[in-house]
Amino acid sequence: MFARHFIDSLDFAHKGKELCGEIPVTAMARLADMLATSEGQVSYMLRGLAAKDGRPLLELSLDGLCHLRCQRCLQAMDYPIRQVSRLLLAEEQATDDELLEEDFDSIPPDANLDVAGLVEDEILLNLPFAPKHDVCMAATEGLKQGGENPFAVLRSLKNE
Repeated sequence: MFARHFIDSLDFAHKGKELCGEIPVTAMARLADMLATSEGQVSYMLRGLAAKDGRPLLELSLDGLCHLRCQRCLQAMDYPIRQVSRLLLAEEQATDDELLEEDFDSIPPDANLDVAGLVEDEILLNLPFAPKHDVCMAATEGLKQGGENPFAVLRSLKNE
């Protein structure tokens, strides 16, 4: 059984705490809706840090595998999840210049932050819009079918 963790994000960051765990894909309902299969799990490590200027932030490292649906052939495809997100805890939205300068995203502090929800949000934000195999069977099957090339017909019309 999967146990959800809730943290006080400001306290967590100020005290430099760390939390590690694994979340099964089946526990992430919004993510599961986008997948070909609900197999797999994601490992995470959440660390509390301070930015260079002392502002509190969270660093979330994710590692795992999920199975997306290829948008060409509609078959399952492995999609590795390996990412590190740095999340600035700020009451007001940080300006674009501040975020670009430090390579952070910004979230509001939360006294009851759901770690599994944060992990799921970060995965969803980084999934490809239309995932495709590097070499997709649907694309190569169309080439193997043979028959007359439709452009050959056009070539013959051009030569008339």
